[in-house]
Amino acid sequence: MKHGDVCHDSSDEDGEKFVETDPTGRYGRYGELLGAGAVKKVYKAFDNRQGTEVAWNQVSLRRFADDDAMMGRLFNEVKLLMALKNDNIISCSHAWNDSKNMTLNFITQICTSGSLRDYRMKHRRVSLRTLKKWAKQILVGLNHLHSQQPRVIHRDLNLSNVFIDGHNGRVRIGDFGLAAVAKSKNEVLRSVVGTPEFMAPEIYEEKYDEKVDVYAFGMCVLEIVTREVPYSECDNVVKIFKKVTSGVKPRALGAVKDLEVKKFIEKCLVAAAARPTAAQLLEDPFFDGISDEDESFVLCLDFSMLMTDDKNCNLKQLMSKNTNGHGAIVDVVLSH
Repeated sequence: MKHGDVCHDSSDEDGEKFVETDPTGRYGRYGELLGAGAVKKVYKAFDNRQGTEVAWNQVSLRRFADDDAMMGRLFNEVKLLMALKNDNIISCSHAWNDSKNMTLNFITQICTSGSLRDYRMKHRRVSLRTLKKWAKQILVGLNHLHSQQPRVIHRDLNLSNVFIDGHNGRVRIGDFGLAAVAKSKNEVLRSVVGTPEFMAPEIYEEKYDEKVDVYAFGMCVLEIVTREVPYSECDNVVKIFKKVTSGVKPRALGAVKDLEVKKFIEKCLVAAAARPTAAQLLEDPFFDGISDEDESFVLCLDFSMLMTDDKNCNLKQLMSKNTNGHGAIVDVVLSH
């Protein structure tokens, strides 16, 4: 067997079959649908070379055959994903245009637990430390986008476009369908696009830059804390527009009781001229003690102490002896 060939086991017939494979034969798509949006469907797939599960993104181009703007947006997303390399951004390893079936296909990382919005709704009790780790990872991804030459502006950052691997807590930004590139240092964008609840006031003024992503990030943190989509008290887009443009903050902000968290969110929601950049927010004291690397703190107790006859030796003493001076092992838990 040559290197790269696919090994077929005699029991393959009992397993799940591929619905289709890519032109190289490396990737096989299953029928299982992971998610679907207005223009794209995402299926579970398998990378035969790496032996790992991946996401097969498929867009039917038939409905956009006469829409040059949408076609450009679709291919732009793929180009961006192929170019961007960062642990907190969904990566794309392969893409092709199937002219026979009129589909655009591209392979991306698979995030096992879906969107951060769904994940947060599933897990009601989240520690403040975990919230900060999620927030910092989103910021790292944003900073990478904004540091590109030319700058990349996401323009549709919200928790349905942020994904997470539940087994290790890795957060990644995805869905670059509305992303734009600012070709010069002082270039401003003018298209009114995005998800209304997360759109900064200056977008409606049709003159903005990458700081709109920082505003949307603040709204993401607000939703993580409260488990409530910003401006959910509004039942239509017009009401959201009126509140945003008049400077009225979402009702959910009043539900944030932790003053440190509330102050950090408010920093992201100030007027564009005073709003910090993603790089500046990464230096904020809010993230003091939050490592860039994945951490797993394991408390290893001394079994000789567990077997002691000393009836006065309690759990607090055991923990203080076995934390090597790291006393702060109890975290604030947010339960909304």
